[in-house]
Formats: sequence, C-alpha cells, structure tokens
Amino acid sequence: MLTSTFSNSLLAQQSILLLGDSLSASYGMQEKDGWVMLLNNMLEQEKANYRILNASISGETTGGGLARLPGILEKNNIDYLLIELGGNDGLRGFPPALIKNNLLQIIELAKEKNIKVLLSSIRIPPNYGPRYNKMFSDVFANTAKESTVTLLPFFVESVAANPELMQADGIHPTIEAQPLLAKEMKKILEDAM
Repeated sequence: MLTSTFSNSLLAQQSILLLGDSLSASYGMQEKDGWVMLLNNMLEQEKANYRILNASISGETTGGGLARLPGILEKNNIDYLLIELGGNDGLRGFPPALIKNNLLQIIELAKEKNIKVLLSSIRIPPNYGPRYNKMFSDVFANTAKESTVTLLPFFVESVAANPELMQADGIHPTIEAQPLLAKEMKKILEDAM
C-alpha cells in the first residue's frame, strides 16, 4: 500500500519514499493516526518543501522491501529513499549478513536512479541475547558506512523506554506516542536533508 497526502500543488516538492514496516504502517490504529500522516499534515501546514510517500507494510522484511522496491520506483518520482526495515528480520533471527546484503541491494537500486538514501538504525528487544543484538545493530552502521549513505538514529528510541507509550507487545508505539514520533522524525529528517 502506498499512501501520501500529495496534492497536485505539491508535486514540485521533494518526495521521500518511506520503505518501512509496522513501526511506520500505523500498526494497531487507523492510518490517519500514525506518525507518517501526522508528519505530512504538519509539513503541509508549514508549507514545507517535502512530503513522505508511505510504502510501509506491517510484517515487512528487508527481503520483502527489496522485492517491492523496483515496482514502486517505476511508478513514482522519488528524491529520497528512507529505509526503515530490518526489525522483522531481527525478530525472526535472520542472519545479519542476509539483512545487510538485502539493505545493500535496496540502496543500490535507489542509487541507480540517483535517489538519495537515508537508512534508519533499528533496535530489537534484548531477549535475543547480547551477541545477536550487537551483530544486528552493527548491520545498520556497517551498511551505511559501506554504501556511503546517511545513517539515522532509531526514531522509536525516544518513546520505547516509556511503557505507557508502548502497546502491550512492547514493540509498537501507542496512538498517544505517534505525535511525538512525528516531531522526532521531522527533526531527524531536517537534520539529515
């Protein structure tokens, strides 16, 4: 599913394609209440020069994102690609080398079309053990370094420490957390672009 708040008057603006998972796909709530839609609404009110096209799907993996990306790029004119994938790979215990390889291929597809890439760091719960957790988190820094793309901080970190802002699963932020995430991501993106 690809959604945005683009209107004809906004087409000259910069577009950021968000290739993400449930953290960006309004998991457990209506799409209008998720941080992406809230951020796009803020950007429209402020007459900012960019908008986000949300191609996030709950449960998406780096492999799934890699498979979907060519079709999305074929149909959309994109200035930036924001990759927010890897959490589901980590939760399934996928080998870090596989995750990194998929991310590198996603980045290469974007670079072939002269699209600037932003890669979000991802964290998974500590119950996977310190060894796997370190290997997993290193994937993002190493991928960004190897492919010379901008590495962004894990945007959910700001709310993850507060149980009241997390759903019962401890992984997905609540509806109350979404405005905070929108503000956090706005700052992160403006610092990176």
